[in-house]
Amino acid sequence: MTTQPEDEEERLPSFAEQMADQLGGWRGLVESSVPVVVFVFVNIIADLNPALIASVGVALAIAALRLIQRRPIRHAVNGLFGVGVGAFIAWRTGDEKDFYLPGILYGIGYGLALLASVAVRQPLVGWIWSVIVAGGKAEWRTDPKLIRLFSRLTVLWGVVWLAKVGVQAALYLADQDTALGVARLVLGYPPYLLLLAFTVWAV
Repeated sequence: MTTQPEDEEERLPSFAEQMADQLGGWRGLVESSVPVVVFVFVNIIADLNPALIASVGVALAIAALRLIQRRPIRHAVNGLFGVGVGAFIAWRTGDEKDFYLPGILYGIGYGLALLASVAVRQPLVGWIWSVIVAGGKAEWRTDPKLIRLFSRLTVLWGVVWLAKVGVQAALYLADQDTALGVARLVLGYPPYLLLLAFTVWAV
Protein backbone atom coordinates (compact mmCIF):
# COMPACT_ATOMS: atom_id res chain seq x y z
CA MET A 1 0.00 0.00 0.00
CA THR A 2 1.07 3.60 -0.52
CA THR A 3 2.33 5.76 2.29
CA GLN A 4 -0.40 7.46 4.30
CA PRO A 5 -0.82 11.25 3.93
CA GLU A 6 -0.33 11.57 7.67
CA ASP A 7 3.14 10.08 7.34
CA GLU A 8 3.98 12.52 4.56
CA GLU A 9 2.93 15.45 6.73
CA GLU A 10 5.03 14.14 9.61
CA ARG A 11 8.10 14.09 7.37
CA LEU A 12 7.65 17.71 6.25
CA PRO A 13 10.60 19.90 7.31
CA SER A 14 9.86 22.47 9.96
CA PHE A 15 8.84 26.05 9.11
CA ALA A 16 12.28 27.33 10.09
CA GLU A 17 14.02 24.68 7.95
CA GLN A 18 11.88 25.41 4.92
CA MET A 19 12.27 29.18 5.31
CA ALA A 20 16.03 28.66 5.56
CA ASP A 21 15.84 26.66 2.32
CA GLN A 22 13.93 29.48 0.62
CA LEU A 23 16.69 31.88 1.68
CA GLY A 24 19.41 29.49 0.59
CA GLY A 25 20.46 28.52 4.10
CA TRP A 26 23.26 30.33 5.92
CA ARG A 27 25.35 30.22 2.75
CA GLY A 28 22.58 31.91 0.80
CA LEU A 29 22.24 34.62 3.45
CA VAL A 30 25.96 35.31 3.38
CA GLU A 31 26.26 35.21 -0.40
CA SER A 32 23.36 37.62 -0.89
CA SER A 33 24.98 40.10 1.50
CA VAL A 34 28.52 39.97 0.08
CA PRO A 35 27.88 42.16 -3.02
CA VAL A 36 26.33 44.88 -0.84
CA VAL A 37 29.25 44.74 1.60
CA VAL A 38 31.68 45.01 -1.31
CA PHE A 39 29.80 47.99 -2.71
CA VAL A 40 29.82 49.80 0.64
CA PHE A 41 33.56 49.34 1.26
CA VAL A 42 34.74 50.00 -2.29
CA ASN A 43 32.55 53.08 -2.50
CA ILE A 44 34.17 54.40 0.69
CA ILE A 45 37.76 53.91 -0.45
CA ALA A 46 37.28 54.55 -4.18
CA ASP A 47 34.39 55.87 -6.26
CA LEU A 48 30.97 54.91 -7.58
CA ASN A 49 32.00 53.14 -10.78
CA PRO A 50 34.63 50.87 -9.14
CA ALA A 51 32.09 50.03 -6.43
CA LEU A 52 29.46 49.11 -9.01
CA ILE A 53 31.92 46.99 -11.00
CA ALA A 54 33.16 45.24 -7.85
CA SER A 55 29.69 44.46 -6.47
CA VAL A 56 28.32 43.15 -9.78
CA GLY A 57 31.55 41.22 -10.37
CA VAL A 58 31.29 39.52 -6.98
CA ALA A 59 27.63 38.64 -7.62
CA LEU A 60 28.58 37.09 -10.98
CA ALA A 61 31.46 35.19 -9.36
CA ILE A 62 29.12 33.74 -6.73
CA ALA A 63 26.67 32.60 -9.42
CA ALA A 64 29.51 31.07 -11.47
CA LEU A 65 30.89 29.25 -8.41
CA ARG A 66 27.50 27.72 -7.73
CA LEU A 67 27.29 26.57 -11.35
CA ILE A 68 30.74 24.97 -11.15
CA GLN A 69 29.76 23.21 -7.91
CA ARG A 70 26.45 22.16 -9.49
CA ARG A 71 24.55 23.76 -6.67
CA PRO A 72 21.17 25.52 -7.05
CA ILE A 73 21.70 29.01 -8.45
CA ARG A 74 18.20 30.39 -7.75
CA HIS A 75 19.37 32.44 -4.77
CA ALA A 76 22.49 33.63 -6.56
CA VAL A 77 20.43 34.72 -9.57
CA ASN A 78 17.97 36.55 -7.32
CA GLY A 79 20.84 38.32 -5.60
CA LEU A 80 22.47 39.15 -8.93
CA PHE A 81 19.20 40.59 -10.22
CA GLY A 82 18.77 42.79 -7.13
CA VAL A 83 22.35 44.05 -7.28
CA GLY A 84 22.12 44.53 -11.05
CA VAL A 85 18.99 46.69 -10.89
CA GLY A 86 20.45 48.88 -8.15
CA ALA A 87 23.77 49.15 -9.97
CA PHE A 88 22.07 50.14 -13.22
CA ILE A 89 20.03 52.89 -11.56
CA ALA A 90 23.07 54.23 -9.69
CA TRP A 91 25.14 54.16 -12.89
CA ARG A 92 22.47 56.05 -14.85
CA THR A 93 21.97 58.73 -12.16
CA GLY A 94 25.61 58.90 -11.06
CA ASP A 95 24.49 58.88 -7.42
CA GLU A 96 25.68 56.02 -5.20
CA LYS A 97 22.66 56.22 -2.91
CA ASP A 98 20.44 55.07 -5.79
CA PHE A 99 22.10 51.65 -5.52
CA TYR A 100 19.82 51.10 -2.52
CA LEU A 101 16.63 52.56 -4.03
CA PRO A 102 15.13 49.28 -5.36
CA GLY A 103 15.48 47.66 -1.94
CA ILE A 104 13.80 50.62 -0.24
CA LEU A 105 10.88 50.60 -2.69
CA TYR A 106 10.52 46.83 -2.36
CA GLY A 107 10.50 47.10 1.43
CA ILE A 108 7.80 49.77 1.40
CA GLY A 109 5.63 47.69 -0.91
CA TYR A 110 6.16 44.54 1.17
CA GLY A 111 5.33 46.28 4.45
CA LEU A 112 2.17 47.87 3.04
CA ALA A 113 1.08 44.53 1.53
CA LEU A 114 1.42 42.88 4.94
CA LEU A 115 -0.76 45.49 6.64
CA ALA A 116 -3.28 45.49 3.79
CA SER A 117 -3.66 41.71 4.07
CA VAL A 118 -4.76 42.12 7.69
CA ALA A 119 -7.23 44.85 6.71
CA VAL A 120 -8.94 42.42 4.30
CA ARG A 121 -8.74 39.58 6.86
CA GLN A 122 -6.25 37.53 4.84
CA PRO A 123 -3.07 37.82 6.96
CA LEU A 124 -0.09 37.03 4.76
CA VAL A 125 1.90 35.33 7.52
CA GLY A 126 -0.93 32.79 7.84
CA TRP A 127 -0.89 32.05 4.13
CA ILE A 128 2.90 31.80 4.07
CA TRP A 129 2.66 29.35 6.97
CA SER A 130 0.08 27.32 5.01
CA VAL A 131 2.27 27.11 1.92
CA ILE A 132 5.52 26.28 3.71
CA VAL A 133 4.37 24.13 6.62
CA ALA A 134 0.88 22.83 5.88
CA GLY A 135 1.44 21.81 2.27
CA GLY A 136 -1.02 24.41 1.00
CA LYS A 137 -3.78 23.53 3.47
CA ALA A 138 -5.47 26.39 5.30
CA GLU A 139 -7.25 24.82 8.28
CA TRP A 140 -6.16 27.82 10.34
CA ARG A 141 -8.86 29.83 8.54
CA THR A 142 -11.47 27.90 10.56
CA ASP A 143 -9.78 28.58 13.91
CA PRO A 144 -10.57 32.07 15.31
CA LYS A 145 -7.63 31.88 17.69
CA LEU A 146 -5.15 31.18 14.89
CA ILE A 147 -6.71 33.87 12.69
CA ARG A 148 -6.14 36.41 15.48
CA LEU A 149 -2.60 35.15 16.06
CA PHE A 150 -1.63 35.30 12.38
CA SER A 151 -3.23 38.74 12.07
CA ARG A 152 -1.16 40.06 14.99
CA LEU A 153 2.00 38.46 13.63
CA THR A 154 1.36 39.96 10.20
CA VAL A 155 0.89 43.42 11.73
CA LEU A 156 4.17 42.94 13.64
CA TRP A 157 5.99 41.96 10.45
CA GLY A 158 4.52 44.91 8.57
CA VAL A 159 5.36 47.47 11.26
CA VAL A 160 8.93 46.20 11.66
CA TRP A 161 9.41 46.14 7.90
CA LEU A 162 8.15 49.69 7.44
CA ALA A 163 10.20 50.91 10.41
CA LYS A 164 13.48 49.56 9.06
CA VAL A 165 12.70 50.81 5.56
CA GLY A 166 11.77 54.17 7.08
CA VAL A 167 15.26 54.45 8.58
CA GLN A 168 16.83 53.67 5.20
CA ALA A 169 14.52 56.10 3.40
CA ALA A 170 15.43 58.88 5.85
CA LEU A 171 19.14 58.26 5.23
CA TYR A 172 18.49 58.16 1.49
CA LEU A 173 16.75 61.54 1.55
CA ALA A 174 19.50 62.96 3.77
CA ASP A 175 22.18 61.84 1.25
CA GLN A 176 23.95 59.77 3.91
CA ASP A 177 25.36 57.20 1.50
CA THR A 178 27.76 55.38 3.82
CA ALA A 179 25.26 55.28 6.69
CA LEU A 180 22.64 53.99 4.26
CA GLY A 181 24.90 51.12 3.25
CA VAL A 182 25.57 50.20 6.87
CA ALA A 183 21.85 50.41 7.68
CA ARG A 184 21.07 48.16 4.71
CA LEU A 185 23.34 45.49 6.20
CA VAL A 186 22.38 45.89 9.86
CA LEU A 187 18.65 46.13 9.16
CA GLY A 188 18.66 43.36 6.59
CA TYR A 189 18.62 39.78 7.81
CA PRO A 190 18.96 40.27 11.62
CA PRO A 191 15.40 41.66 12.06
CA TYR A 192 14.11 39.06 9.59
CA LEU A 193 15.62 36.18 11.53
CA LEU A 194 14.31 37.55 14.83
CA LEU A 195 10.81 37.86 13.38
CA LEU A 196 11.05 34.34 11.99
CA ALA A 197 12.13 32.92 15.36
CA PHE A 198 9.33 34.77 17.18
CA THR A 199 6.76 33.56 14.61
CA VAL A 200 7.82 29.93 15.03
CA TRP A 201 7.66 30.28 18.82
CA ALA A 202 4.27 31.98 18.78
CA VAL A 203 2.58 29.53 16.43
